[in-house]
Amino acid sequence: MRKVILIILGFVLFGCKSSQPISKINQEGEINLILNDWHKAAAEANFNNYFNTMADDAIFIGTDATENWNKQEFIKFAKPYFDRGKAWSFTSLERNVYISSDMKMAWFDELLNTQMKICRGSGVLIMDENGNWKIKHYVLSMTVPNDNVDEVVKIKSLLEDKEIEKLKN
Repeated sequence: MRKVILIILGFVLFGCKSSQPISKINQEGEINLILNDWHKAAAEANFNNYFNTMADDAIFIGTDATENWNKQEFIKFAKPYFDRGKAWSFTSLERNVYISSDMKMAWFDELLNTQMKICRGSGVLIMDENGNWKIKHYVLSMTVPNDNVDEVVKIKSLLEDKEIEKLKN
């Protein structure tokens, strides 16, 4: 009889185990928190939290045409800002998150309130072997109102014409 009770108790306990799959909604919420904390880490100059959120082989593309860095290059660029106690401050105004059907990759776009006014960020996150989301690729772009494109192009032309020629050769 004791054996039967133990078997029944085992089935009851096993049946109580949550089998609810991780939903995309839960993952979207987690990704939003990760990205918000990532931006917060920069504002607080928390070097470790900021760069530990990025995958080891991450790419960061900045607003300047020459800013296409792997993680180590980006660290070299950014470290002096973090060492001064304030890097940059980006706050999400709007964000869209999309997750692959196998929930191992996500991509997003966001509008950010920054010292450069509204910027756009977009990127890709991957699920690492430990089940943590890591930023694999991030692109930061300044927005330009359509009515002001001609003015901005005039400002950019002097520097970027040289860069275009360099890249064409």
